[in-house]
Formats: sequence, structure tokens, C-alpha cells
Amino acid sequence: MNLKNIRYAYFLGIGGIGMSAIARYFNHEGIKVYGYDKTETDLTKELVKEGIEIHYNDSGEKISNLQLPGSNTLVVLTPAIPKDHEEWKWFRENKFTIMKRSQVLGIISDEYKTIGVAGTHGKTTTSALIAHILKQSHVDCAAFLGGISTNYNSNLLLHKISPPIKEGSGEVSKAGHHALSTAHQYLVVEADEFDRSFLTLHPSISIITSTDADHLDIYGKHEELKKSFLDFANQCRDTLIIKKELEIIPDLKISYKTYSIKGKADFYADNIRITGDQYFFDLHTGDTNLEDLYLGIPGLHNVENAVAASAAALLSGVEEEELRVALSTFKGVKRRFEYIIKNDTMIYIDDYAHHPEELRAIISSVKQIYHEHKIMVIFQPHLYSRTRDFVDGFAESLSLADEVLLLDIYPARELPIHGISSEMIYDKMTVAHKMLCTKKDVLEIISKKKPDVLLTLGAGDIDQLVEPLRKLLIEIKKVA
Repeated sequence: MNLKNIRYAYFLGIGGIGMSAIARYFNHEGIKVYGYDKTETDLTKELVKEGIEIHYNDSGEKISNLQLPGSNTLVVLTPAIPKDHEEWKWFRENKFTIMKRSQVLGIISDEYKTIGVAGTHGKTTTSALIAHILKQSHVDCAAFLGGISTNYNSNLLLHKISPPIKEGSGEVSKAGHHALSTAHQYLVVEADEFDRSFLTLHPSISIITSTDADHLDIYGKHEELKKSFLDFANQCRDTLIIKKELEIIPDLKISYKTYSIKGKADFYADNIRITGDQYFFDLHTGDTNLEDLYLGIPGLHNVENAVAASAAALLSGVEEEELRVALSTFKGVKRRFEYIIKNDTMIYIDDYAHHPEELRAIISSVKQIYHEHKIMVIFQPHLYSRTRDFVDGFAESLSLADEVLLLDIYPARELPIHGISSEMIYDKMTVAHKMLCTKKDVLEIISKKKPDVLLTLGAGDIDQLVEPLRKLLIEIKKVA
């Protein structure tokens, strides 16, 4: 489909982080954007402020009141929308052009020199860091991010100068929007493995951070997931950058460059050290050694992400001093090792971690930084199928904490699975202090326990607890 002909766009599930970035992009390009989502959130409120019309009830045939023309209207769909959704049904019956979010991103990205970041974890922080480095350098970029960049308070970044779409004579397109850009401009995108979405992408530079088992409700077996990552890797047009320790490397059909924090590679870090919660490292790129680089966010796993991001940035033409400054000024991504409270009397960190390896990374890093304090974790499992598939891993990772409050499973797109509950994880955890509880009980429990270091972890609606917890902790700890 030629996106130059689109005048209207309707997003089914507009509040999703990937959907909202494309909606923002279309809105910026002069396309009239509408959307539906099940729940109003801070993000959807921001979209409304930007001029996008959103409603929260499945309107069915009432959607016809918008009088959207079928010929130049694009309907964008997220996999989270159920098949019996009335609006989706209406659009199908009335022969509208309907595309998945991943398909639209694939079309947009084909117009750019795209940097695609894939991995079962690490991709959001890595892609946001690459975008920040390029934005702070002479190279520049646009970006569709899988989280809200703290530096830019958005999941969409735009080029500093966006040339018009040319239709033979240099005129702006009939839709009146600015360009999908020219082939020499960089675009950074998060390449999502869920539903094999990343196979719509053909990046100039591809990064693979991890291929741990996940989304087995889609793939069935870990081997099928790894095959999908291989397919993504082999679609890279120019340079593949891959973590040296990944099992899929022997099966690659294209040339590649490796990165690591565990040993020598084409790009690797060593002399990694911590001062307080600040991480420093030396970066080796084959012919160059960059010493005493400071990363603006904490965590050993983020040093690894920074090596991958630095590799992509340097290969894109970023200069060494530009890289050094950008690494130091990176503030991270909302809900990725995000400090909610940070002072001498209280540490409260919120993180999106929802996979055993992500839990292991964040809890281990926090223990490394705050080793003199007890670490309390509040965790909300995400999906019945993921809980079933990784119960042992969850129990092992959570047991690294000193105390755990375990919430009910957040179902997201799933119906309950008989016999699957948070109690499965609870029974296998070896941590001495643990408790099963509901969201409504959390504030009362925390008010009694008064933890010194608290983590809220999970990809469901646990984020709704963040602000109430912040206010409570400020009150009981008497912190500013």
C-alpha cells in the first residue's frame, strides 16, 4: 500500500506503545488520526492533547458516524484486539484496508536507512539509547520506540529536518504531510518478535540482544523462536550486530559483528566498575579503545546494551566524542530501571521486567548497588502461559530478593488457564520472606513494612501502583 495516498488513519488499540508511536507519526505528517482503546491512560491523554480523537467503547456500526472514506483510509490493528471486536468486524465488512501495526512499520521503515533492534529483552533500552546517541550527534535520526524515552518524553522521535515527499516534481503529497524521508536518513525501530512481527523489517543495521525462550504461546517451542530470530537476522541488508554468546550464531547465513561484556569481540567492554550507582567502562572497537565511558543509567545489563548501541552508532558515523557525551546524558526509558524515589533514606525503582532473565538482571544489579540494604520486590506475573512456561525461572530469579510480594497474574490478552496461578511461583520460591497478595492490599502492607529499597516489577497494570506508592513512601519515610 502507498502511504502517500492516506488521508485518514484509524487505530484499533491506539494506546499500545508501538501503535501510539505510529499514530503520532501519521498525525505529525498531516493525516487525520482516530483511535479506539479499551482503557484511558496517561499516554492516550497525551495523544488527545496532540489532536488525535480517541474513544474507549467498542462502537461497532456507530463508527460510521466518522464518515471515513474507504479509498484513502487506513485501519491499523494491534494483535491485542480480539477477533470478535465489533469495530474490527465493521471495518472488515465494509472493505476497508486493514493492516497490522508491524506491516505499517515495515512499509515506513523501508523508506529509511533503518536500524532495527531485536531481542527477547534489552531491545527497548538499546533502541532508545541508539536514538539518543544519533540525535545528539551530527548524524541525527527518527525513531519508533517501544517505551517512553525519558530524555524526550516520547516514543516517537523525528528528524531535525524532514524533507517533503516528492511526487516527480518536488511537491508535497496530496495528503499534505511531510515525508517518509529519503534513503540516507536513519530510522531506529524496535523489532518485536511477538507474532513474528519483526519479519516485516529489512534493516540496514540489525541488532540481536537475546534469544531466550519467550512467547511460547505463539512459537510453541524455543527452537521455533530461535528460527524466527535467524530469519530476522538474515534479512539484514548491511551489518548485523549480535551478542557473541547467542546460540544462533553458527546458523547465520550472513556476515556479522559481535559484541560482549564477557570477553573479547568485535565490540566489547571491560574494566567495568561501579561508583555508587554510576557505571563506568572501557569500550574496545578493534582499532580504537575508548576509556572511562560513563553510562547515565545503572545496571550491568545496561552496560551490555550500551556496547551494542555504541557499535551501531559508530558504524552509523557517530564520532567518538559525540558517543562519550551521549552515553553520559542518557536518562533511560520510563519503567526501565526508573528511579521513582532516590535519596539517603529511600530507594524506589520501577521496571517493566516480566521475564525471568529480566528479573534476574534488575534484582542482581540493585543488590550490587545497594548491597548494604534489604531488597523488597513487588512482582506481578504477566500472562498465564508465561507463568506456566517459566515458573521455575521466575521462582529462582525472585528468590534473589530479600522479600517478595507476589500479585495475581495479569491476564492481558489471555483467558485463565486451569491450574495456573501465582501460587505456583510462590511455592517454588526459596526466599525467606514472601507473601501472596492482591493489588488492593499492597499499600497497607508497605505502610507496615517501610522498606528501604523497593522494586515494582511487571508488564501488566502494576504501573497503577507507582504513584500511590510514591506518595505513601514519601509520607512514611518523610522524604522529599
